[in-house]
Amino acid sequence: MHTANALRMRQNMGSVIQELQKTGEPILIEKGRLPVAVLISLADYKKRFVDIEADSARRKIIEEIKASQIRLPSGMSSLSLIRDLRHDSGN
Repeated sequence: MHTANALRMRQNMGSVIQELQKTGEPILIEKGRLPVAVLISLADYKKRFVDIEADSARRKIIEEIKASQIRLPSGMSSLSLIRDLRHDSGN
């Protein structure tokens, strides 16, 4: 992992971003020789954070669907219900 101090970030943000784009490796940002932040590529951000949030939302929706327990009228299958809904939406 590359490092950059806060002064370098302020003075050379463009070159630091170019370094990130070129290597793809995260850049550790230090202030007073202490790590304070990490600069990562947009692809890494999406892979690590955005996709995780989307997966979490999908799991929640699936659990809500499973918990709803829709009851079909006696003698009606889920297939016939879908066919009826398709037929009704076509008119």
